[in-house]
Amino acid sequence: MGARTKLEGIPAPFTRAVEEVKRAVARPELEIGEMPPPQRIAPFAHAMTADVVIGEAELGTGRFILLHDPAGNDAWNGTFRCVTFARADIEHEMATDPLITQVGWSWLTDALADASAEHTSSAGSITVVRSEGFGAMSDDEADAQIEVRASWTPHGDLEAHASAWMELLGKLAGLPPLSPGVVPLTRRRSAR
Repeated sequence: MGARTKLEGIPAPFTRAVEEVKRAVARPELEIGEMPPPQRIAPFAHAMTADVVIGEAELGTGRFILLHDPAGNDAWNGTFRCVTFARADIEHEMATDPLITQVGWSWLTDALADASAEHTSSAGSITVVRSEGFGAMSDDEADAQIEVRASWTPHGDLEAHASAWMELLGKLAGLPPLSPGVVPLTRRRSAR
């Protein structure tokens, strides 16, 4: 009997799904990398990171995790689950808008719809954090951030779901939408 390879025992549907995720083309402002996936949530997982960078400024960051349980998961209503975290700085005034959390959720749902990423069982939360310095820190600028934590059960090609996540990062960071017909340059993926 020959030596076992690392790929033995990995289900073909998961291998295909990871290949589909990796096909997603990032817009030029995103620096995409891979990270170690969580070990205890599902038997199989793949994780990506992205930073929204313009010049020297990092405008946002995020993670996309693809989970797979061949036996299925009742909470997911399926065998796959997409999980995302995305965070970006926003204007302090924007953070005081009482509708900002609803807007943040619509950025996710719109990104999924625009990418034709069919899904069910979506869940998540939007958090807005404002900071203002006092005392010895009163000269520090006030800042604010928005965070999206969400998950959904994907259907169809997983490339669309990774593309939607990348679009969400762009929306959170305030990037303008890409014009129809404009193809973004592919960024080099780095292992982090």
